[in-house]
Amino acid sequence: MKHPRDILLGAQGAAGVLPVCDHYSGVEARMVKSLQMQADMTQEFGACVFDVTLDCEDGAPVGGELDHANMVAALAKSAQEAPDLIANGLRRRVGVRLHAVDHPAFLQDVACVVGAAAHALSYIMLPKVESAADVELAVRAIDALGPVAAAIPLHVLIESPAAVHRAFEIAAHARVQSISFGLMDFVSSHGGAIPATAMGVRASTDGDTLDQFHHPLVVRAKTDISSACHAFGKVPSHCVVTEFKDAQALSRAARYASQALGYTRMWSIHPDQIRPIVQAFAPDARAVEQAADIVTRAAAADWGPVSAGGVLHDRASYRFFWQVLERAHATGVAVPSEVAAYFESPLAKEGAR
Repeated sequence: MKHPRDILLGAQGAAGVLPVCDHYSGVEARMVKSLQMQADMTQEFGACVFDVTLDCEDGAPVGGELDHANMVAALAKSAQEAPDLIANGLRRRVGVRLHAVDHPAFLQDVACVVGAAAHALSYIMLPKVESAADVELAVRAIDALGPVAAAIPLHVLIESPAAVHRAFEIAAHARVQSISFGLMDFVSSHGGAIPATAMGVRASTDGDTLDQFHHPLVVRAKTDISSACHAFGKVPSHCVVTEFKDAQALSRAARYASQALGYTRMWSIHPDQIRPIVQAFAPDARAVEQAADIVTRAAAADWGPVSAGGVLHDRASYRFFWQVLERAHATGVAVPSEVAAYFESPLAKEGAR
């Protein structure tokens, strides 16, 4: 019998289900701390609920790019060898952000990090992508390292108005799994035409400031990227919130990104942001129960139309409710026993890898 993911999502499920939080670390001590937090929370939730991206771009000191890249490769390899996680059959997810394809250190990053640690990388983040041609340049450099490297998905960071204009072209590239929005560079690329407030999050009592959720150009860029991702079955990843000490602002931002802008993933730049992001993107218990009931009815009817609570459902709504269950599993929310088997099968594990 086919898995619900294959029946309901088809090509739209090509990217799989990624953790809802992507945590960035650029300094060795913070990388080590982030990897330990990931191991602890993976044990706690029974699933890897956030990715750790080891940063070669913003993390490497000028002139020290080679040493930094070697350090990142060593950490990535050691992370996948954690004996307690291996014993429990839990694979952690570690990625790396390389320098941009036009940076002098890009090929060096590819050789040092991907060349040494390809087997340990769940994805590679490419910053400052301007077009699908940039993605193709990276693909050729990475794939030259062999079949293991050639199987690594690419995440891309769109940071300019021109790149936003090409979001659909970039999302259509077969190797791209996720697109992130680079808020700070996007705002600064407008030469002062967008105010600095658009890089922040306004207070809940402030109804006037044009922040990142209310400035029209910024909101349009976010929705363009989200729409492009959903058109090609890719994962839209929301930008940073720099007010890392304001937990309420972060939670508001994460909920709005998820519920209003269509994002299914979000960046974290401080350890305190990880749990609020996971919580904001997780479905509540009532939604999970409803989704499990409808998917169970649908499976019993061989995915034909059914009635639940006086409401008619078919494959269009089944797709929605299946995705609720996938989000629950990815955020460590328990799914009812009648659908739990879907997340224990080899197909489910392959789809979420």
